[in-house]
Amino acid sequence: MRVKTWVSAAALAALLTACGEQTTSAETAVVSADANALQSHLEFLASDALEGRDTGSRGHEIAAQYIAAQFQALGLEPAGDNGSYYQRIAFRRSSLVEGSAKMIVDTGSETFELEYGEEFLTGPSAYTTESTVTAPVVFVGYGLVSEEFGLNDYANVDVDGKVVMMVSGRPEELPSEEGAHLNSSKTKFAAERGAVGVITLHTPMREEVRPFKVSAMYQRAPRVTWLNPEGEPNVTYKKLQGSAYVDYRAAESLFANAAISLDEVFAQLEKGEQPKPFELNSKVTLARQSSHEEISSPNVAAILPGADAELQNEYVLYTAHSDHIGVTQDLSQDDHINNGAMDNASGVSVLLETARMFVEAEERPKRSILFLSVTAEERGLLGADYFAHYPTVPLQQIVANVNLDMPVLLYDFADVIAFGSTHSTLGDSVAEAAGQYGIELSEDPMPEQAIFTRSDHYPFVKKGVPAVFLMTGFTAKGEDEDGGKIWGEFFAEHYHRPSDQPSLPINYEAGVVFTNINFEIGKTIANDEQRPRWLPDSFFADLD
Repeated sequence: MRVKTWVSAAALAALLTACGEQTTSAETAVVSADANALQSHLEFLASDALEGRDTGSRGHEIAAQYIAAQFQALGLEPAGDNGSYYQRIAFRRSSLVEGSAKMIVDTGSETFELEYGEEFLTGPSAYTTESTVTAPVVFVGYGLVSEEFGLNDYANVDVDGKVVMMVSGRPEELPSEEGAHLNSSKTKFAAERGAVGVITLHTPMREEVRPFKVSAMYQRAPRVTWLNPEGEPNVTYKKLQGSAYVDYRAAESLFANAAISLDEVFAQLEKGEQPKPFELNSKVTLARQSSHEEISSPNVAAILPGADAELQNEYVLYTAHSDHIGVTQDLSQDDHINNGAMDNASGVSVLLETARMFVEAEERPKRSILFLSVTAEERGLLGADYFAHYPTVPLQQIVANVNLDMPVLLYDFADVIAFGSTHSTLGDSVAEAAGQYGIELSEDPMPEQAIFTRSDHYPFVKKGVPAVFLMTGFTAKGEDEDGGKIWGEFFAEHYHRPSDQPSLPINYEAGVVFTNINFEIGKTIANDEQRPRWLPDSFFADLD
């Protein structure tokens, strides 16, 4: 039996106008996103009743139940655990015990104790409530390893059983996305070589970008990590017993016995040179106490089975995070609820409308479509990372990920930006889909932000899954709108603030176009005889 389709007359008229006289699949499409449906989803998910949808909160549980109910109403198959729509995740929220953090430097002739909050920072341990480590310190430059870029900051030094000290950041010559990935892997590189602690040096260059005092303001916030089915934290670096972030103005004692002075290291960095590793010939003691609290929060997953007998065993994965940052503690504001309308009620609304469109389409796609609403994105992409480690379908059968995160639907956009499109054949799928709606595919206007490594597709990229993540571009269709200015004002005035709420001037017809494009991307992938492929020269083609 054919399901009745929804087509918004206004959306269809706008679509035909945008496409001109060309005959396209968009003109003849049986299904289209519906502006009213997008608005209904967004206004519920971003309502005050859900209190900002913080991970583990009652508000997020309600959001998850709403999403699961929508999947069930569409007749999608459950893809969670035990025949349900939910993949329930246990998290550990760790907090540093007040007054417990200590860092003591022993040069052999003198000892220096640094002051927490003023000279060094540290976070809680996810493994133990008490941890102390005393070990020699080895300086390892930036702490990076990459055969492709000719980097090995651990060359000719033994760090097994020692504390490594590295400077913050990465060499300027590294491409932004590749550099961001390597920067996020510093702890991994240290742990793989047997280090028992990591000290990161806050440099004068970093001070110009983000002062040490600003970092100190956020240090007392709890850290969240997921627990595996055996109840262990996901961090696989149990041997790392201590960590510290040290202000350069307090680090001189660590170099008291070193062959190279701290000033010489900074001089090398200023010249753009790569500091070489060397022994500091001093010891450090890192100690802290941590308290632990366990919370629970679900991913929500559903499947539309594919029509092709062979290809239905492969999956096109759509992701959107349902969590936000909850209630602010800033008592200077009257409104304390961070509603997260754009971040990311808009993305979940697009996900739900995309699911409906696939269900109501004339033809079912050849490959199966997996819809995944993930939790704890705001805590470090944790829900997506958990699913990437414990998928409810075979990971190698997920052919691509289309991620929906924070489309800024505040103007009638004329172009889109697709993070990841330059790394795989998905770039062609995006350009084709956007072109059907008269929308241009533009280059990344802010490559220094390395956004490709900063949303829920990234854990899947690290597992080898090609991914693409669309953002509304900076060009608006009308002369009276400046898309880049509107986008920038949203980030400056509303991002992660209570004002990110449904009262914003949301352009739901632009949301229709954005949803239709994402639908077409997934449909193209699902029906292509060949699965998407990483481009041969992409750094992300073989991260394992």
